[in-house]
Amino acid sequence: MTQTEPDFWVLEYVTITKDPRTDLVVAIGGTEQAADILQQAGGFLTAPGPRGDYHRLPHGLPIEQQRRKATAASYALLAAGHSVHLDPALNTLATPDGEREAALHYLARLAERASGAETSSEVAEVLTEIAAPVNGLLPLTREVVVRAWIAADGLQGAAPGEKPEPIAQLGDTANSLSRAAHLIGLARNHAARAAHRPDPTLTAPSPALPRAVPAARRR
Repeated sequence: MTQTEPDFWVLEYVTITKDPRTDLVVAIGGTEQAADILQQAGGFLTAPGPRGDYHRLPHGLPIEQQRRKATAASYALLAAGHSVHLDPALNTLATPDGEREAALHYLARLAERASGAETSSEVAEVLTEIAAPVNGLLPLTREVVVRAWIAADGLQGAAPGEKPEPIAQLGDTANSLSRAAHLIGLARNHAARAAHRPDPTLTAPSPALPRAVPAARRR
């Protein structure tokens, strides 16, 4: 039996990089759909080139703005199914500031989910992200504060019992974060239970009434 290779419907490759001669961020390749995404998600402009039209960002953009627009366009293209190569120097999620950018994006998305929640279950999911015992935002933040407190305490070199007030208050802050995580966890549990509570507007069916005995059969 002869085996044939499958057909793959792969959209044309898009390369987003920075031209070393002009310092312009350019996008080369792609389909008309890719061109629309570059324009809408990244603010790219169409420009004529020796081998056909290409896309570029406007002149004079600050470097950070170039990176944000190139990254946004790249991920929008990927989400639409295009194959993309993004210059690592333009990728805000692959450079030293990438972790901070990713964290800010995550928090912004979490706030959007909270604002758009339409069910108790969706609210519970958001609260779980905040107060989950191991990987919740508040427990992880508390861990950072505790470690900073220990480090600051060791670097002060003060005698026992003579810790500066702001440093001593870090311990109280860590405890406050623990209490906040506990209270949010309780609210999360309440929302999760509400999501599985029967709808009070639904009433149980009425019991069937006994059937009347025909008059001919009465004695």
